[in-house]
Amino acid sequence: MRRRLIQECMSTPPPPDWNHIRAFFATAKTGSFSAAAKQLGLTQPTLSRQVSALEGTLGVLLFERIGRELELTSAGRELLTHSHKMGIAADGFARTAKGQAQDIEGLVRITASDVVSAYVLPKALRLLQNRAPRLVVEVIADNAIRDIMRREADIAIRHVRPEQPDLIARKLRETRGHLYAASSYLRARGRPASVADTRLHDFLYFGDISRMIGFLRDIGVETTEQNYRLGSENGVVAWDLVRQGFGIAVMMEEIGDATPGVERLFPEMEAIEFPIWLTTHRELHTSRKIRLVFDVLAEALST
Repeated sequence: MRRRLIQECMSTPPPPDWNHIRAFFATAKTGSFSAAAKQLGLTQPTLSRQVSALEGTLGVLLFERIGRELELTSAGRELLTHSHKMGIAADGFARTAKGQAQDIEGLVRITASDVVSAYVLPKALRLLQNRAPRLVVEVIADNAIRDIMRREADIAIRHVRPEQPDLIARKLRETRGHLYAASSYLRARGRPASVADTRLHDFLYFGDISRMIGFLRDIGVETTEQNYRLGSENGVVAWDLVRQGFGIAVMMEEIGDATPGVERLFPEMEAIEFPIWLTTHRELHTSRKIRLVFDVLAEALST
């Protein structure tokens, strides 16, 4: 009997993620993924993945497509009743939390790479301004790793897990990178037919050239110093040079895909994956402002 109970407990599926339930509820109320995504401030692929994840967790199909329209399945209709109650409770919870957040003030310093600071972080900063308008945020755009233990920053967004055991770190997700080039560059130099053909093209370097060569070699792209005629220690500058047609570079897909005039090369090529870590010191447990900023960053940067 005890063994059977243990097995049943071990086989119990994990509870659904509230973000996935919220995505389902918005889709059911609006009738489409695109409308629901707009309502929640998400991209349509992100919302669709969240609904699919909920279906996977529950083991049921929630929607079926009839022509161009989405219709709830019988399981979806039953879940909608429960999610409506949860939505009302969550809205009340959010209103209470927002009221408390309005009183939070003071300075919080966030450090991230210049590229993340310029292109990824603003989404979280907008959300933070809405929730805590009296808070002052300083963004430290620095490609070097700031020392959180010495209070050079309060919260860090990094692509590597911190080694210090006294820090609090949360892995938010794996982000993906691809090779990109401007349409103007491809018209002038020709589109490489294969990854091997890129050895005949110009690349932009971000920081140290030798590190770029090694990084690209690890993903099967062979380059030499002769491929790097232009670059910058500043990632924002280097990426803008890519946009203006000076060569090829690796970039996070949420940045590269959203940059006008820039194209992803080799869509069939396996993406380069690297993590996003959120790190802070143990004041997270005692400081309301650090806790709030940490939680908002985690919410905004997890999708």
